[in-house]
Amino acid sequence: MTDAANNEPLRARIIETCRAMNRVGLNQGTSGNLSARLDGERCLITPSGLDYDAMTPGDIALLSFDGRWSGRSRPSTEWRFHRDILRHRPDAGAVLHAHARHATAIACLGLDIPAFHYMVAVAGGDAIRCAPYATFGSQALSDAALAALDGRKACLLAHHGMIAIGETPEKALRLAIEVEALAAIYLSARQIGEPKTLPRGEMARVLRLFATYGTPDFPDDELRRIDER
Repeated sequence: MTDAANNEPLRARIIETCRAMNRVGLNQGTSGNLSARLDGERCLITPSGLDYDAMTPGDIALLSFDGRWSGRSRPSTEWRFHRDILRHRPDAGAVLHAHARHATAIACLGLDIPAFHYMVAVAGGDAIRCAPYATFGSQALSDAALAALDGRKACLLAHHGMIAIGETPEKALRLAIEVEALAAIYLSARQIGEPKTLPRGEMARVLRLFATYGTPDFPDDELRRIDER
């Protein structure tokens, strides 16, 4: 644990992502937290109770998955679910937690976000699950979050907030913004009535398309590229 002062570029990206999280209205104050994987046994994680605008790279804690940490600031109280998600999800390079307004409102109702819109698939399935309530910082909350994230990239936490995972802090933030936008649309739709949901077969089709979205492999038989010469 002697390299706590290293990885400064990643520490700076963590801080910038947290500041962006507040700038876009995804979070407020010192709530929320973010971690980024270093390797299979360690991560960097935001400290507990420190304002993001006042945070410096040296405030980011180095956390070993056995619970040991180093640095000048104590790790977030939610370190357990960061540790457990990174340990059990090799596809996750970063874990973001926020108290986003609309996602948290749905979480306070204990509701999943169903397949009312095809973009729900951005979180990896046909619904964004809501984990049952457990006290913040507890192992029970970590266990509930890990179960809700099974096969998913995002989940809600009942009476609490949301979690999004990504390959990088920036990708985790982008997913969290998408989830919050979906939550806002879902709440708006519920003011008029109960939204209809898309069939499982259609959501399965969307998930297959999302697997190559944004790449040259995205299937479209009528689209032909003409290489410039």
